[in-house]
Amino acid sequence: MNLALQRLITLPWRREYQAWLRSDGVTWVYIAKVLLAAFTTYWLALRLELPQPRIAVITVVLVMQPQSGQVFAKSFYRLLGTLAGSTMMVQLMALFGQDSVPFLGCLALWVGLCAAGAARFRNFRAYAFVLAGYTAALIGLPALAHPEGAFMAAVWRVLEIALGIACATVVSAAILPQSASAAMRNTLFQRFGRYARFVVDGLRAGHPQSAFEACNLQFVAEAIGLEGLRSVTLFEDPSMRRRNGRLNRLNSEFMAITTRFNALHQLLERLRSQPPQRVLQQLEPGLASLVSVLEHCADHALNLEDAARLALRLEHWKNQWPPLVRQWRRTLEEGGPSDAERLDFHTTFELLYRLACELHNYALTHASLADHNHVREQWEEPFVNRTHGMAVLGAGVRATLVVGLMSAWWVLTAWPSGATMILVSAITVALSSMNANPWRMSLQMAGGTLLAALFGFVETFVIYPRIDGFPLLCLVLAPVLVVGTFLSSRARWAGYGLGLMLFFCMGALPDNLTRYDPSLFINEYLSMVIGMLLCAAAGAIILPPNSRWMWRHLEADLRRQVVFAISAPLARLGSSFESQTRDVMHQADTLAAGQPEVQRQVLRWMFVVLEIGHAIIELRREQALLPVHPSYAEHRAWRVSIRVMGRSLIRLFIQPDTRNLRRSQAAVERAIGRVRQTEEPFASHFDTSPLRRVESYLHFIRTCLLDPQSPLAACGTKARGDAAHAA
Repeated sequence: MNLALQRLITLPWRREYQAWLRSDGVTWVYIAKVLLAAFTTYWLALRLELPQPRIAVITVVLVMQPQSGQVFAKSFYRLLGTLAGSTMMVQLMALFGQDSVPFLGCLALWVGLCAAGAARFRNFRAYAFVLAGYTAALIGLPALAHPEGAFMAAVWRVLEIALGIACATVVSAAILPQSASAAMRNTLFQRFGRYARFVVDGLRAGHPQSAFEACNLQFVAEAIGLEGLRSVTLFEDPSMRRRNGRLNRLNSEFMAITTRFNALHQLLERLRSQPPQRVLQQLEPGLASLVSVLEHCADHALNLEDAARLALRLEHWKNQWPPLVRQWRRTLEEGGPSDAERLDFHTTFELLYRLACELHNYALTHASLADHNHVREQWEEPFVNRTHGMAVLGAGVRATLVVGLMSAWWVLTAWPSGATMILVSAITVALSSMNANPWRMSLQMAGGTLLAALFGFVETFVIYPRIDGFPLLCLVLAPVLVVGTFLSSRARWAGYGLGLMLFFCMGALPDNLTRYDPSLFINEYLSMVIGMLLCAAAGAIILPPNSRWMWRHLEADLRRQVVFAISAPLARLGSSFESQTRDVMHQADTLAAGQPEVQRQVLRWMFVVLEIGHAIIELRREQALLPVHPSYAEHRAWRVSIRVMGRSLIRLFIQPDTRNLRRSQAAVERAIGRVRQTEEPFASHFDTSPLRRVESYLHFIRTCLLDPQSPLAACGTKARGDAAHAA
């Protein structure tokens, strides 16, 4: 009895301990690796008598990440950015070494250009632009007093940064490595199990709107995150590099699955809300058959063997599909269905069949990961990012103005610490350009710099004179680095941790020849804080990306994806449309954090854009596959009507209002009528009737335009409300 009671008491503690090992335990391992890499780099830099050992340590602080693949990727792009920034600095020094005013003006433009590039890419490639920007300032500003030493200063900076990169990568890869490829495999395998449960529950009884939206947001974020992981694993794992095409294909096919199911789910919800439900009664066997196939994978990780078995089940399901659909159609026809019910039946089964096809393709690609070489590796439709031009322009303008104003202040006041102020401003504005809230990021970095000033003053003027030897130096530096690394590992406090570590190393880390000058120390940190506060003010005033204007622009970008689906070349259109739409949605959701109504509105626009855009792409594909046959040549009016419908939809999604909505609805009705007038509106075989598929997609577009839950419905509601108010 006592033993059982003891086990019962200790069980919660065991669970808490295991949770700590999974979360904070990994963090403390990461902190230990940061300390080891930083101190190893610092010792080597001192032994090699590099001019500024602190630059090597700062490199370690900036490069180190929890996963080794992230360290490799960040190190690679940091080295590229350093080389680009050093090259530009040497060129500027050769042109304007004798005159600081044009040099500082060109430097401000260069930093702005690099900040715009960082805002454009928003991943580890953006880090190359960040480094290219502030490396030029890091090397060029101290060299203004001695232009003849600019080239050697660039060489020394590259060597110091290379030393930091080498130590960080070795420590990250050799000591308790956390593999990015393992994280990607886990995410990839677990994701399909969760989505299978989502599909099964949705086909059985549907999802509440709030749960449906929340789950879709999660899957959008996972698709974007998986693309980032894929780009990182290329630097780490040769086996993942050999499967890069299939990993890219898997993400694209998963996005296609989500679009297919979202369209099917929305149509089923409309049918469930419109009695009588005769069509639903005929749909239930088809839905149940697909549910039985996916039930085996729900809530389970999809390993390679399970993926192969799933592919076989889906192939068997597809082979049995045509005769079953003909049987269900005959049962429906016995009840004398209306034209609307007949269209609902065919449209729903078309979407269900296409969903099964997408699932089958995904299962085949997933199972092919077991082979080193496979034909499905040939995939030339990469994930396409889309960043609004105003966000890129805003980041560039902010960086240029901040560095330009700081440079003018330095020239006019001749403040000895003005060069540090410009350098810190360039670093801060470049790093914050990758953040969704540059004002908050800059302000947090300023708070971290104040902590660095306090810690640095105590250590520089109280502790350093009383210690001797490198081990004691590491001992007194460790608490500051531990606190900074811990803060940077938490998303809410990442700016504080980054500011503390980065600017403690910059202002308080001893060089080979250490100077103890309190007035210089205070002036240096005062210039750092002033520069960061100006960056925070610029982030809040000059085109802030998390403001209302940016949400509106991103919403307009999201709607214009329908224009892209209508007018872009058909080659590689599907994956480009899927990835760009989700990328814009993810940006808008991130920038609108704390504004649930805005996030919900943008998410609803994403559903409409994906549904109508995907239907349009399928229409274009069906038209391209239809042969030019005399029987079709006599009835080409339906093709013209579809083109007219496309122009109406372009006007609607560029300017959503009641007039354009009615025009689009009328254009869709005319297109459906034209298709019905052809000689073969329906064929006896479900899967060989291209005109039926055309009519089904047209009907689906019509139901999307008439959906009362759609944001398009708000156009008509608002117009009717305005008319009633005017009356």
